[in-house]
Amino acid sequence: MTAARPSKRHHRVIIHFDYDCFYASVFEAENPALKSVPLAVQQKQIIVTCNYEARRCGLRKLQLINEARKIVPDLVIVLGEDLTRFRDASKALYKFLESFTWSGKVERLGFDEVFMDVTDIIDFNQSLLNPNDLTNSFFQLKKNDPTVGFAFDSTKIAGHSFPNVPETQPPILETIIPIDDHESLSTRLILGSHLAQHLRWSLEEQMGYTSTVGISTNKLLSKLVGNLNKPKGQTTLLPPYVLDKEDAESNVTKFIDSHDIGKIPGIGFKMSQKIRNHVLSRPADFEMGLIYGGTKESVTVRDVRLFPSMGPELLEKLLGGVGSERGIGGKAWGLINGIDDTEVQQAKKVPTQISIEDSYIRLETMPQVIKELRILAASLIKRMHIDLLEDDDDDDSPAKRWIAHPKTLRLSTRPRPPLNSDGTRTRSFNRISRSCPLPNFVFNLRDGFDAIVEKLVQEILIPMFRKLHPYPSGWNLSLVNVCVTNMVETASEDGKGGGRDIGRMFKKQEEVLKEWKVEDRDVPPDPILEAAAESHDSISTDPSAGNEVVDSIMAGSEEVIATQISEEPVEWEDDEDEDENREMCHECGATMPAFAMAAHERFHSLEA
Repeated sequence: MTAARPSKRHHRVIIHFDYDCFYASVFEAENPALKSVPLAVQQKQIIVTCNYEARRCGLRKLQLINEARKIVPDLVIVLGEDLTRFRDASKALYKFLESFTWSGKVERLGFDEVFMDVTDIIDFNQSLLNPNDLTNSFFQLKKNDPTVGFAFDSTKIAGHSFPNVPETQPPILETIIPIDDHESLSTRLILGSHLAQHLRWSLEEQMGYTSTVGISTNKLLSKLVGNLNKPKGQTTLLPPYVLDKEDAESNVTKFIDSHDIGKIPGIGFKMSQKIRNHVLSRPADFEMGLIYGGTKESVTVRDVRLFPSMGPELLEKLLGGVGSERGIGGKAWGLINGIDDTEVQQAKKVPTQISIEDSYIRLETMPQVIKELRILAASLIKRMHIDLLEDDDDDDSPAKRWIAHPKTLRLSTRPRPPLNSDGTRTRSFNRISRSCPLPNFVFNLRDGFDAIVEKLVQEILIPMFRKLHPYPSGWNLSLVNVCVTNMVETASEDGKGGGRDIGRMFKKQEEVLKEWKVEDRDVPPDPILEAAAESHDSISTDPSAGNEVVDSIMAGSEEVIATQISEEPVEWEDDEDEDENREMCHECGATMPAFAMAAHERFHSLEA
């Protein structure tokens, strides 16, 4: 008997953006002439991506360079080893999309994917719809400005849909009424599709990048449904999402069932391999080679979902164990049924980690390792400078300040398994890692860049590597990764980081108190102040002192005191002995600190 399928109320609207041929598009944005020729981006000896002109000629991703040249002799190849241009372009596109959100829930996945939770915008615009004139609706992009937005027809989906709705069919709202949320979900997804279309067109018009977009109620479904119409397309997964009848099939189930189990986000290679082997009752065959291929035997989501006794309990047995996530069986069962409750993360100023890695055909000698560690360490520190440094606006000089300090350095490698007896090699993604505190000299901005890199390699990374691989030979690495993590935000002026930056507050003190500062005027010298200065460099202004000298100074010398307060921070002193070392004037009986008595007595002599 098939385990019961989980149900979930769908209330969010999530848009997923996937930039088309992103690496190639970055080069095309720099040089538009490349758009009309077959273009490929090379890393190592592999084509990591190519534009659609090259794909029309038969080229595909992850082909070897020599193979690609045979397929497309006039192929234009550009080097993509330096990721700086891709990172900068990705940040710019991310900031562009973020500017359209109200909640700030915009999450970047790699360089070329972005999730947007636009639920609040959809809620607002749904409340504005006029049920008597839905074909002439207006989508308001700014909550406080009804003039900013675009006109649209709220009875029809924008772009493609799953299931496909023929153009000859009547408007959606008249025909598709989901059981789980009446017509509200259809309306919300229609609104989401028009917003996605507006953003997609704006992204192309203003930034020069095309994208493929999916619209649904969670991250899993929006990502998957967007893959249906590439490139420059968008697809909305239409209701019904959940049905009351046990024998009925929702559009979610109909859509997700045809996917291979290994293509479901959140179910990685290892998990899908265990599930696939269980369904097949034997290990599945894989395409092998320099670049690992996919499985030769497809096991679909439907195959898994309808497999006897399949459910959260069985998946927990298959996928659980030491080191596995708690409740992994229930999570995987939810993903198989299209359920993904994970939130779109709020935009963050500071990344959770900075990671640099590279893969190798063969890395087996210590000189090779040291050379690669230098390259990786240099890239890591450059990234730290780009992502974690900002201009210090308080200084006139172009100074920089760290907005966060990573506390941990991690070195990871992936040893390549030895050859089997038949000459094949077992496919493995297992990494081994070692971590240590990140040394403070990495944050030194005065020392030379190359000196810091070399010190990091010699004093930290090489010793870590020797602990991971204690023998001078006998290993062969396919990957090396260096990463800084455990980010701690530094103090910020607005208090949104790791507290308030007291140093910067004191630096700005004069500017902040500027309007309260009383300028010095041409006033005759005050004999009382001069007398006090001769006897001591300060006078008590404690009201409890009750003496006329203090009152006189406070009344006649406000300009001087105001200036002193604005220019120097107050130093708080211990007041436990405030009653000690005080004297009484024999003339008037006033009590005051001993150091002020001489000035007070001179005041009486001036009166005479």
